[in-house]
Parts: sequence; C-alpha cells; structure tokens
Amino acid sequence: QVQLQESGGGSVQSGGSLKLSCVASRATFVNYCVGWFRQAPGKRREGVAVINTVGTTTYSFSVKDRFTISQDNSKNTLYLEMNSLKPEDTAMYYCAAWAGICAVTTNSDSINYWGQGTQVTVSS
Repeated sequence: QVQLQESGGGSVQSGGSLKLSCVASRATFVNYCVGWFRQAPGKRREGVAVINTVGTTTYSFSVKDRFTISQDNSKNTLYLEMNSLKPEDTAMYYCAAWAGICAVTTNSDSINYWGQGTQVTVSS
C-alpha cells in the first residue's frame, strides 16, 4: 500500500550540510505519521525527526536545532535538511511511515513501512 524511496545520502566534512529526500506513494502523509530514522553499525535504529498528519514536527535531542524535517504534499516528498553535521551523525538513514502515535521515540519495531535507506557519512 505504501512505498517509500530515499535519496540524497553521501559523504561530507564535519560541519557540512546534506539534504535527504523520500518520495512516498499517494495519501501517505494523510494516513500515516512519517519520519526519519537512522542506524549506525552495532547500534539500534533510532528516530531522528517526525512530522504528523497536520504538519507538527518533533526531533531527537541529538539533532535538534541542526536538522529540519518537511514535506511537500504536491510532490509526495519528505525531506530532511541536515546542517552542522557531526561524525556521530554517520549512519544509514531511513524514511518511515506508520499508524499510531507520531513520536520520535517510537520503537523501530512498530514501524509499518520503510524505505531502502541512504548512507550518510560525516568525516572529521
């Protein structure tokens, strides 16, 4: 029912910026909470930023004031603008959609739909 496809990952220097995109299938933003998760090797997949069906955004403490999540309904596209990147931001980033409470602390096991992931690498 829901399809998600990320793009925009890459390698940047510490302090640099990167913008990720996720193209979603129709009606995804109307029917689901959507957001971005990330996973570094050996670590649990964690929520980074979420946006609910009325456009309210929330962020994890570690990325607050550096990352911005947004969506363009006309293009069915979700974005994550990442600024002031740090080496600890290095991870595989996934866009996600799910039914239920739209919290950045949502357990990854509760996510209904995932994109394929895009790698972000930040060097010092």
